[in-house]
Amino acid sequence: MPEPTANIGVVGLAVMGSNLARNLASREGNTVAVYNRSPEKTEELVTAHPEAGFVPGFSYEEFAASLQVPRTAIIMVKAGGPTDAVIAELMRVFEPGDIIVDGGNSLFTDTIRREKEVREAGYNFVGMGVSGGEEGALHGPSLMPGGPDASWTTLGPILTSIAAVAEGEPCVTHIGHDGAGHFVKMVHNGIEYADMQLIAEAYDLIRRGTGKSPAEIADVFSEWNTGELESYLIEITAEVLRQVDAETGQPLVDVIVDQAGAKGTGAWTVQTALALGVPVSGIAEATFARSLSSHPEQREVSRALPGPSGTLEVVDTDAFIEKVRLALYASKIVAYSQGFDEIRAGAAEYDWSIDLGAVAKIWRAGCIIRAQFLNRIADAYAAAPDLPVLLTAPYFVEALERAQSAWRDVVSTSAQSGIPAPAFASSLAYYDGLRADRLPAALIQGQRDFFGAHTYKRIDKPGTFHTLWSGDRSEIEAEDTH
Repeated sequence: MPEPTANIGVVGLAVMGSNLARNLASREGNTVAVYNRSPEKTEELVTAHPEAGFVPGFSYEEFAASLQVPRTAIIMVKAGGPTDAVIAELMRVFEPGDIIVDGGNSLFTDTIRREKEVREAGYNFVGMGVSGGEEGALHGPSLMPGGPDASWTTLGPILTSIAAVAEGEPCVTHIGHDGAGHFVKMVHNGIEYADMQLIAEAYDLIRRGTGKSPAEIADVFSEWNTGELESYLIEITAEVLRQVDAETGQPLVDVIVDQAGAKGTGAWTVQTALALGVPVSGIAEATFARSLSSHPEQREVSRALPGPSGTLEVVDTDAFIEKVRLALYASKIVAYSQGFDEIRAGAAEYDWSIDLGAVAKIWRAGCIIRAQFLNRIADAYAAAPDLPVLLTAPYFVEALERAQSAWRDVVSTSAQSGIPAPAFASSLAYYDGLRADRLPAALIQGQRDFFGAHTYKRIDKPGTFHTLWSGDRSEIEAEDTH
């Protein structure tokens, strides 16, 4: 058995796991034990990177024996059953007080369950969101660990050593207990869905309206990336649009099948928001847009449906592009605001103490949704930690005021032209719903009381009421049992 020389271990050596292990090994003070169920994978990593000084384990017993107490291992395997299987093996060879970290994209309710089971067995369990993809894992991800406070004492310095850095601050913080870390990572991915859909809608409108080529639109996105829209997703969009297919010579974006895949985190974000009663319409429409794109058989038979041709006539190209930019920025603000609303609601539901400003800060580098205006979000929560709606912070009020006319024009133009822009449109509808003095929900309550005696409240006096809709239709005060 190897001597216990490693202070951290990684189980699961596919691309994400191996890159994270290499990142850990490159930081001063870390010695990394590695294990994979396929011994060849372990041997391959150790041989390819002798500079890392990895301590290989070819069984769980060897892996555990190589780790210093408290043993700390990060699991980087597929979410679900494989994660449960690795946890069981680690509990078999670890001792009470040791730390098991799940760095996969696990559903937060699974993390809550696992944390309880592992804690009751005497171990520490941490669910940790890892964002940034393969490059982030290797060079510096944004990390969102949950779990018990005691685990953070050991993990904190290790994770700080490998995290991305934004303005001198590491992009990692202890999010909260049990499933908090994976919950925040889930919402991060939901915002990512919305951000990507909004960018795609902006591209589509510009291309249809101006006739610019993908390479020319790439120049537009590059210019946008020097201003308030500066972000990783805007940056890579320009690169994608410039790419030429080597086989056909066409823009690669025109060769790619227009069916977007998904791994489930967007749907989780929407399903969880529904359960919490939090409107995340921009994220939902982005998720549904991927679903719609992935049903070519329905789209094929629907092409003859009546409607506008989907063409645009733009007189002033520069003015139109600026309108699209402003609509994109306003809708992006809505997506982030809805995401942070969901985090706040989740924290209240599951009794987590989550610092929303700290979340904004750790997303400034390393992760997929890193963007310049996350500083503005952090500033907003620093000024008002209990801010009920992010959109109402002074910076965002000013930004939305600037974008108003353009945003409405873009949504109107897309609808009149038959161009789908669901994320733009739903974001504007949500914004106007927040602004409304009175919503048609009063009629819905009347309908609910009519067919189900669900009762309603009045604007002029306290209490809960029910109308006898048949017969004399008189109103009676009802017990509030619904």
